[in-house]
Amino acid sequence: MRASILLFHSALLALLTGYVQSANDIEHSGAYRPNAEPGQEWRSYLGDKANTHASALKQINTDNVHQLQEAWRYDAGGALSNGISQMQCNPVVVKGILYCTAPDLTAFALNAATGEELWRFEDASADDGIGVYHSRGVSYWEQGDDRRILFTARDRLYALNAMTGRVIRSFGDGGSVSLHTGLPDWAREQLVISTTPGTVFENLLILGARVGEFAGSAPGHVRAFDVVTGQLQWLFRTIPAAGEPGSETWPAEALEKAGGANAWAGFALDAERELLFVPTGSATFDFYGADRIGDNLYANTLLALNARTGKRVWHYQFVRHDVWDRDLPAPPNLVTLNVAGQSVPAVAQATKTGHVFLFHRETGELLSPVYEEPVRGQPIVGDQLSPSQPLPLSPPPFIETQYRPTDRSPDSSAYVLAAMKELDPFSSFRAPSVRGTILYPGTDGGAEWGGMAYHQRSNMLYVNANEVPSLLTLVPIEQGEDLSLRMAYVMLCSACHGGDMRGDGISIPSLVDLGDRMGPLDAYRFVRSGGGRMPAIDQLPWYMPAAALAYIYTVSDEDLALQAEKKAGRNIADNQQYLNAGFQGFVDQEGLPASKPPWGSLSAIDLNSQQIAWRIPLGDYPKALAKGYSGLGSENYGGPVVTAGDLLFIAATPDRMFKAYDRRNGELLWQAELPAAGFATPTTYAVDGRQYVVIAAGGGKLGQPTGSEYVAFALPQM
Repeated sequence: MRASILLFHSALLALLTGYVQSANDIEHSGAYRPNAEPGQEWRSYLGDKANTHASALKQINTDNVHQLQEAWRYDAGGALSNGISQMQCNPVVVKGILYCTAPDLTAFALNAATGEELWRFEDASADDGIGVYHSRGVSYWEQGDDRRILFTARDRLYALNAMTGRVIRSFGDGGSVSLHTGLPDWAREQLVISTTPGTVFENLLILGARVGEFAGSAPGHVRAFDVVTGQLQWLFRTIPAAGEPGSETWPAEALEKAGGANAWAGFALDAERELLFVPTGSATFDFYGADRIGDNLYANTLLALNARTGKRVWHYQFVRHDVWDRDLPAPPNLVTLNVAGQSVPAVAQATKTGHVFLFHRETGELLSPVYEEPVRGQPIVGDQLSPSQPLPLSPPPFIETQYRPTDRSPDSSAYVLAAMKELDPFSSFRAPSVRGTILYPGTDGGAEWGGMAYHQRSNMLYVNANEVPSLLTLVPIEQGEDLSLRMAYVMLCSACHGGDMRGDGISIPSLVDLGDRMGPLDAYRFVRSGGGRMPAIDQLPWYMPAAALAYIYTVSDEDLALQAEKKAGRNIADNQQYLNAGFQGFVDQEGLPASKPPWGSLSAIDLNSQQIAWRIPLGDYPKALAKGYSGLGSENYGGPVVTAGDLLFIAATPDRMFKAYDRRNGELLWQAELPAAGFATPTTYAVDGRQYVVIAAGGGKLGQPTGSEYVAFALPQM
């Protein structure tokens, strides 16, 4: 027994010695810089808790940016085997150490000057082959010698020692906390993850969540956890409980089971005023709301909460009873406005519709006028829509808000105009239908999760935007219907081939007789590789296209006849439910967007004059470049960074280019090709007087190959 005790003590001593030695190794390796100046760091997601995306560094500037060269490159590994991984992380840099995540959700620390790996935490990583649970970064907290990295992987919140990467076992349940903590019992089996880093306020980590988008999904309540213990400190219900303010905007029976209204995009924090600004998403189901009649507070809302207690201070709802998936796509920015000669603390919120709303931080008072845009068309039977939705009159929208058919070529124009005849006419808020509508901008905006950069000295906001259309088509289903195979078909195929699989009889072939023309294995290979107008479905797990094909090859003639009648508006039962026919882009015969270019843009908004200072196309689709088209813009994901050197750094586009613009006029000054598309927001920092800018090159969106490298750039050393 004594020998066993001695052996245990020896093992424990070895473990503790290794722990201390690991921390000491980092402190003395040349990576750790205890006296690093705050202005040279990047301590929070998007730069600071005000979400400025801004740096006071100016070593790299408009005069020398053309000399930028690669300083180091780090392969984080972990690109998922199913080919759909992404890397959207905005690295945090503190005391000379860079913290971030890999595609498989491994957390790691690097020497920020060299890219040398200091530690990795892999306990939470796993390729489950199901989906991409990407990460946009980590949170940093310190108190004396206690330095912690807080990050999420799947449905857990972890606390790590920032110097060693080891789990802090005294936090939560042996080092982690379930992200289902505080949620109703019925939601414990539902998807609840967090892809955006939490916000640190004193000893609190305040966290939002990503939840499902179908009926039965978990609610998206906002929660604050004690950084030291992991205990839940407060919770704000984004779907109110019965009797709470806002509950009157829901049916009584929906309050206990409604889902969504989640704060997935991140927060802004005014620590001095103890105000937390929380943008929320839509209620579920996203596109049909017969079971949630009413305005549905606090979905699609900017909430101002007391950061210490979680109590509501004020709120503003942007979309009432959302059926267009117009969730708030990015965290707001804390800005300053001049109103009648007075300096006013304000908060700016960008939207998917391409607008910026401005509010007084303390009161929620609108600082620019709004008007009510009518909601047009008849809602699907059983649903009730708001008659109008608010939009601001100033600043002007940073995109073209009215859908305009492509004029890229006569063939493209003719093809798109013919397709439009089969759809309901466009309007900014058109009721979804079985016939189908054009959603413009599409389901990803407008503004997207990359958010806006704010240059305080000039009072300019910088925002990149998507300007491509989507198709929004509802597919009727029977209550209780087995959707195990049909849902895969609906999500992947029905937007083009229709619920009845008959196509359009012109360029989209019927699938009714596919078995007479092609065997299942050949069909699967074709679906994976693509051909003609058919895009390659190679970024999803194998079983999703396989399930869709299983439905195509086994569906009965009777069911197809019923789907055709429903498409024509007949045989729709009173208890009918609806699904969205997949997140489908509206494209021309070459697979390029069916709207007039630009398809993506970068804009500067002057908050002093309330005008657009400049606007340029951003990016190119590789497919467009291959056909000889350039300068038309592209969808883009990830945000910009602005510096005191009058530079605007941004990647975000599928052409793999990382660019630097003159922030004053939008002139392109420098660009470099990345190993994979950089669908992330860059970080800039300085170590020992040398400024770096680093970007995650993870690809994995817009049909682009996946990657796992971080690439840092700097000026040549003298």
